[in-house]
Amino acid sequence: MSEPARGGASIEAMFARFGPAYRWYVTLTALTGTISCILSSTIVVVALPDIMGALGMGQEEGQLLATGFLAANTGFMLVNAWAVDRFGFKITYVGSIAIFVVTSLLAGFATDTTVMVVCRVLQGGSAGLLQPLSMQIIFLVFPPERRGTAMGLFSFGVVMAPAIGPTLGGVLVDHYSWHAVFFLSLPTALLGLVMGMAFMPGRLSAGTRAFDWPGAILLALAMTTLLSGLTNGQQHGWGSDRVTVELTIAGFSALAFVTWQGFARSPLMDLRLFRHWGFTGAAMVAFIYGGAIFGSTYLLPLLVQVVQGYTPTRSGLILMPAGFAVAFAFLLAGRLADFLPPWLPVCLGLLLFAYSSWLISGVGTDSSFWQLAIWILIGRVGLGLTMPNMNVGAMRALPPSLLGQGAGSINFFRMLGGAFGTNLLAVYLERRTQLHAEGLNAYIDGGTATMEVRRLLENLYTQGGLPEVVRRDAAHDFLMRMVEAQAGLMGFRDAFVAVGLACLLAVLPGLTLRQKPPGARVR
Repeated sequence: MSEPARGGASIEAMFARFGPAYRWYVTLTALTGTISCILSSTIVVVALPDIMGALGMGQEEGQLLATGFLAANTGFMLVNAWAVDRFGFKITYVGSIAIFVVTSLLAGFATDTTVMVVCRVLQGGSAGLLQPLSMQIIFLVFPPERRGTAMGLFSFGVVMAPAIGPTLGGVLVDHYSWHAVFFLSLPTALLGLVMGMAFMPGRLSAGTRAFDWPGAILLALAMTTLLSGLTNGQQHGWGSDRVTVELTIAGFSALAFVTWQGFARSPLMDLRLFRHWGFTGAAMVAFIYGGAIFGSTYLLPLLVQVVQGYTPTRSGLILMPAGFAVAFAFLLAGRLADFLPPWLPVCLGLLLFAYSSWLISGVGTDSSFWQLAIWILIGRVGLGLTMPNMNVGAMRALPPSLLGQGAGSINFFRMLGGAFGTNLLAVYLERRTQLHAEGLNAYIDGGTATMEVRRLLENLYTQGGLPEVVRRDAAHDFLMRMVEAQAGLMGFRDAFVAVGLACLLAVLPGLTLRQKPPGARVR
C-alpha cells in the first residue's frame, strides 16, 4: 500500500529513514501532544468560578464544563482503535491536536456559554483519543524487552500532567485571568503537531472497518447520564426523581452497550479482550487504581485544609515531595517491568498505597507537616510502581491484532474508575461525617465530661462579661463546632480506610499478571 493511501509511512519505513533513534523521536512526539491535551483536564478546575462569573453560568452549566470533558475523555478512548485503523496514527494524532488547538483558542476568547461547553467537550475527546494512541505507538516501536521502560515514560506523562494542572491554573488565574489557562498548552501542542507531521506513522494495515454508531450512541448516553447522576446525587439527593432517572438510563444504556458489543461487526470495545485473563485482571486493577488515585487526590487537599487548617498554597506544598517521588517511581517501575513479571510490582505498589491510606487514616490535628508528607509519599510511590506494570501486563497478554483495542480499553477502565471513585468517596465522606456527628451530638446535652466543659466555657465567658443567656448559647455553639470538626476528622479517616481496603482488594486481580518478562530471556 502506498504512503498516501496508508495515511503516512509505515513504522518500518520510519525506522529505515531515521534509524534506531526513531523510537525516541516518536515517543517524544506522542508525549508532547498528549501531555498538552491532558493538562487541560485539571488546569481549568481552579478557574471555574471565574469562568462561571464572567459568562453568567449557573451551577449546572458550570458542572457541564467538568462532566462534559470527563465524559468525552473517557468515551473517546474506545474510539481510538477505530480511528487508528481507519486513518492511521499520523492523521488521528495531528487531527486531534488540531482540534485541541482550535478549541483552546475559541474557549480562551469565549463570551458564550454554549461555545465554552462545546469546546470543553471537544478538548476532552481530543485528550481521550491521544492517550491510548500514545500508549499503543510507544508499545509498538520498542522491542519486547524494553516495553516496560516505555510504559514508565507514558505513565509519567499521563499522571504528572493532571497533577500539576491545578497549581499552574491557580498561578495563571491569580496573576493574569481565566483566559490564560486555555493558552498555556498551545505552544507545546503546536510543537507536538509539527512533530506529528514528521514522525507519526500511518495505518498499520490496508483493511478498514466501519464505525460502530449504535455503540457510540449507547456509550455516550451511558457516560453522560452516569456522570450527571453521580454529580447531581450530591446536590439534589440520591432519592430525587432526576437522579433516579439519570442513573436508571445510565444502567440500561451500559447494559445495552455491552450486549451490542457482543454482536457488532466492528465494536468499540472488542469483548474478545476479556478472553485473555491477563488483560481482564489488568482492567480490574485499572478500575480500582483510577478510583484510588483520583479519589485520594480529591480527599487530600480537603483533609489538610479542613483538618490541619492549611492554606491552599501550603496544601499544595505538602504534595510536592510525593510528586517528585512518583516521577522517579514511574521510571523505575517501567525499568522493573522489563525484568520482573508484572504482578510483583503491581501488588507491591497496591500494598504500599493501602499502607499509606491506613497511616493517613490516623491523622489528627497534631500530625506534623512532614509526617503527613511522608505518609502521602509512600502511597504515591506505590501508585507509581503499579501503573506502568499494569499497562505492560495488559498489553503483553494480547495478540498484536488487539493492541489498539487493548490500549483504549485499559485507559477507559482507569478513567471510569476515577469517575466512580471520586464521586463515591465524596458521598461516603459526607455520609460518614453525618453519622459521626449524630453520634457525637448525643453527648452534648449529657455526660459528665461534656457538662464540665460547658461549665468551664461559661466561666470563661462570665469573666469576659457576657450575659447569662449569651454565655449558654456561646458555650453550646462552641461545642457544636467541636463536634463538627471531630465528625469531619472521623469521616476523613473512614474514607481513607475505604481507599486502603479497595487497594487490598485489587491485589487479587493483580496476581493474575504473571506474564514472563522478555528482558529475563536476554540477560
